[in-house]
Amino acid sequence: MKTILFPGSFNPFTKGHADVVERGLRLFDRVVIAIGYNEQKGGAEDVTQRQEIIRAIYQGEERVEVMAYSDLTCEAARRCGACAILRSVRSLKDYEYELQMADVNRQLTGIDTVVLFARPELASLSSSVVRELQHFGHDITPFLPQGKEKCTHSKDK
Repeated sequence: MKTILFPGSFNPFTKGHADVVERGLRLFDRVVIAIGYNEQKGGAEDVTQRQEIIRAIYQGEERVEVMAYSDLTCEAARRCGACAILRSVRSLKDYEYELQMADVNRQLTGIDTVVLFARPELASLSSSVVRELQHFGHDITPFLPQGKEKCTHSKDK
């Protein structure tokens, strides 16, 4: 069973996050939504409340699990049997940063990262599609809404 971990920032009330989980379920057999917290700083009560809210939202979906973690994200991924980490981004700047971090994470831990856009207008694009388009020097501007960010990355840049 292919499992992906959606760590840290999931908020059921943030536009786009539920869509990212839904698309994660199309790519993987199971999505584990993991809420991170720092044991030294406390906040376990807040984490418990968030878990309960998220579990209530996904109570009918057996392929979604909710957990909390206080260690490294890659360790949480290993613990729940995830073969990849799911990250959501809202901008191309964040996307590029996440891709850099994904490469570093893969080299250090061997765990892959899947980056999906949380912006509704970019929801149909996955990181692999954008990366492939950019790798071959294609302008991805046509995929962006009119008047929004412009990005013309090519493989030579």
